[in-house]
Amino acid sequence: MKKILLVEDHAIVRLATRFLILDLLNPVAVHEAGSFSETLSQLSSNELDLVILDINIPDGEGFNMIPKIREIQPKVLIMIFTSLEEEIYALHYIKAGANGFLSKNASQEEIKKAILSMLEVGNYISTAVQQQLLRNTLENKPNGENPLEHLSQRELEVMDMLIEGYWTKEIAIKLNLTESSVSTYKSRIFDKLKVSTLIEMFKKVQYYKSQNPGI
Repeated sequence: MKKILLVEDHAIVRLATRFLILDLLNPVAVHEAGSFSETLSQLSSNELDLVILDINIPDGEGFNMIPKIREIQPKVLIMIFTSLEEEIYALHYIKAGANGFLSKNASQEEIKKAILSMLEVGNYISTAVQQQLLRNTLENKPNGENPLEHLSQRELEVMDMLIEGYWTKEIAIKLNLTESSVSTYKSRIFDKLKVSTLIEMFKKVQYYKSQNPGI
């Protein structure tokens, strides 16, 4: 029997996804967690086949959640399931060690397809991300034309928190960094996006997120 951990802090999303999994697989054991601390607890007490992981959860740690999950269960499959834009974040999370990435905007059929692919093949990325990866390979570039793709994993985390309105000190505490390190990341983000203020950064991020490059 397959054992799946569903990590999602919104009860109604968790319930809907649980029903979908139960309809798709039989038999199956679905465990649930609403925070990252609960996730680690579940991993410590249950041998799992698949973790369906939302990124924005209480006490979540962004990209750092993946190696921490692997410390407890090295072979467990991890599929990121998020509302974040896949054309920006998918390849970063795959590079960080996730086995799959799926947008919450996906249809029920694609969600089912993704779960089956994870359990049967061991990985899943959408057609859109496959096209993006192919384009980058054919162009012989590590990233596409979208400057957001040139940001490192840590820079993406800092950028998102700046957009959410966090101050430098708050970001430093949340990401376990020094304030000077956060300022350095901020400068790199500004340099890569060719902006000089937070307002310019916000506008440019919104613009490039709306372009859906390679899709």
